[in-house]
Amino acid sequence: MARIGGTSLDRASVVWYNLCTRVQKTAGSMIVSIKDIAKAAGVSHSTVSRALRDSPLISEKTGRRIRRLAEEMGYVPSAIARGLVTKSTRTIGLVVTTIADPFVADIVRGVEELALEHGYSVFLCNSHAQPHREIAAVKTLHENRVEGVIVTSSRVGDLYLPLLEEMKVPIVLINNQRDGQYVWSVATDNVHGGRLATEYLIELGHRRIGYIGGWPQVSSSRDRLRGYKRALKAHGIPFDSDLVSRGNGRMEGGQEGVRELLPLSHPPTAIFCYNDMTAIGALMALREADLRVPEDISVVGFDDIALAAYVEPPLTTIAQSKHEMGRLAMGILLDLLSGKESVSNIVLKGELIVRASCRRRKTERRS
Repeated sequence: MARIGGTSLDRASVVWYNLCTRVQKTAGSMIVSIKDIAKAAGVSHSTVSRALRDSPLISEKTGRRIRRLAEEMGYVPSAIARGLVTKSTRTIGLVVTTIADPFVADIVRGVEELALEHGYSVFLCNSHAQPHREIAAVKTLHENRVEGVIVTSSRVGDLYLPLLEEMKVPIVLINNQRDGQYVWSVATDNVHGGRLATEYLIELGHRRIGYIGGWPQVSSSRDRLRGYKRALKAHGIPFDSDLVSRGNGRMEGGQEGVRELLPLSHPPTAIFCYNDMTAIGALMALREADLRVPEDISVVGFDDIALAAYVEPPLTTIAQSKHEMGRLAMGILLDLLSGKESVSNIVLKGELIVRASCRRRKTERRS
């Protein structure tokens, strides 16, 4: 039995008391340093430092005593201090548009999986799809000594080129949204994906196919529209600008797009949407208009977010290899950090995922 403050306690209670004391110290910002341990142990700073590194320059007995004391005092090694000595923080920065975007989750998982496999931690920042906030996030990560940066859906793109020389830190882009070539990137072939979605609808007999896009300044929206146009041209279907509605990549954009397209004198029998969130908004607006999907009108999305399989009806979409994109981007960074030559630009093809939101067009005219 041990006594604390005149009270007898068993071993479990002593452990609990010490833990609570440690928490109280932490809450009071009493960070234990090597200097504190050295003072308590009656040795020099260098002796404590060697003991914590398990150096052979000190005796095993002394090393055990100091490490036990450090644990009892609640010492936590400083990654920043260690990084200053080793010149390596083993950290990666990841900038996403917003963690609320369902598209982001699988990319983050892919990046983090490979990072952890190689002993790296990942710091996450939001850019909210704003160029100035994106650059600010990258600079903040650099100031915190990350060894590399990955940016998803970049609005800055090739403007990073001058920063590479200044920062001396590799930056890899996933789905760059700015026109122009960048050094290291992973992306989906959006033109191919747009064509794939449109040709699927054409194969089902649709000729009046609408497109609800994303923000016009976003290159992926323009590229998917380009793929849509190529599919129409390849099948001898004239392009009709009235069938193209500007969206914003969110559900409300899909809703507004449907409200623009339905009043046309010859409304679409199918709609290809910029992404799945737009398509989900379109499904909501079509339901409000008392139109049945797919009996009255077909809908195709893009991305294959987790929610796409659970909406009603389950959404046909073009799947992006989000998890693979995250791992590939992290793989490029690892190659660059180890001094290896790395593939500069990787482009992946999307895959058509057929669910229940499309149907062969009826021969009779929709009333």
